[in-house]
Amino acid sequence: MAKGRSFLSVLLVLVMVFLVVACSNEGQNGKKNETDNQRSSEQQDTTDQGNEDDENGNENENAEIAIILKTLANPFWVSMKEGIEEKAKEMGIKVDIYAAQSEDDLQGQLNLFETAISKGYKAIGIAPLSPVNLNTAIANASKNGIYIANVDEKVDLEQLKSIGGSVIGFVTTDNVAVGAKAAGYIIEQLPNGGEVAIIEGKAGNASGEDRKNGAKKAFEENDKFTIVESQPADWDRTKALDVASNIISKYPDIKAFYACNDTMALGIQQAVVNAGKEEEILVVGTDGAPEAIESINNDGLSATVAQDPGKIGAMSLELLNNALKDKPEIDPNAELDVTPVDSKLINK
Repeated sequence: MAKGRSFLSVLLVLVMVFLVVACSNEGQNGKKNETDNQRSSEQQDTTDQGNEDDENGNENENAEIAIILKTLANPFWVSMKEGIEEKAKEMGIKVDIYAAQSEDDLQGQLNLFETAISKGYKAIGIAPLSPVNLNTAIANASKNGIYIANVDEKVDLEQLKSIGGSVIGFVTTDNVAVGAKAAGYIIEQLPNGGEVAIIEGKAGNASGEDRKNGAKKAFEENDKFTIVESQPADWDRTKALDVASNIISKYPDIKAFYACNDTMALGIQQAVVNAGKEEEILVVGTDGAPEAIESINNDGLSATVAQDPGKIGAMSLELLNNALKDKPEIDPNAELDVTPVDSKLINK
């Protein structure tokens, strides 16, 4: 009887061990299948993202032209992108358009440009964030037979030439004339003259410097006007508000501000409103941004000098496409071909 119990006990233990082993194997297999399924799902997500990028048209297969803008965080550059796209459609050609994250992203823009060079584009348009941040890469592109067009913001040509770089042309608004046109409007509106201030963009930025200099010259040629301040606000709305608030406090009789872009002009206008001087101080901006035009129509900003970013973009694309057809020599010593684009004053 004892032997029978012993045999049954051993048999029961063996059955339990078998069940434990079987369950363990099943769990491991389940985990393996789950991991395999997860990997498969991740690979599918990656593939789907790649297809989505193709459908969005971020890059066109076999495009020979790329254009690198400053940023798409500003309506001016969005309009330029749209102008390029419309012109490309009209011409029946493909173009890839890239932009830095912000107007402070110098390294990011350089990375985009270097990547474009490595991808084998035959012609590239660049709107540099500073006069020199892309020059070394431009020189490398020139040495590799890639045509480079300078868009809107002028590169430092002397520095570029010294390292063997070349651009085939420069498409831009005459920014000195833009500043002069804005100052001229203020002078017309204030026949008795008065104190005025200029709010600049980033220090050293060529287009901003040209606008400032154009306005400054116009004011200085009229002895009824005194420029009490000329300060940078880095193209930034909040900084412009702060700078203007301090100037209004320091010079309570100030009559007008000229801002080198509309983003800053809108910040200045807010400072004027905060000071309760909407009827006493004129604010004139630059670019013709939609929000600025809306402000003008609502008795906010007095005026803006509108550029035509869409036309600048379209003409830049034409310049690059013509270079591919005509194959001009890439020569650092060649005289720069400048294509000017008109501006216009917008007021109520």
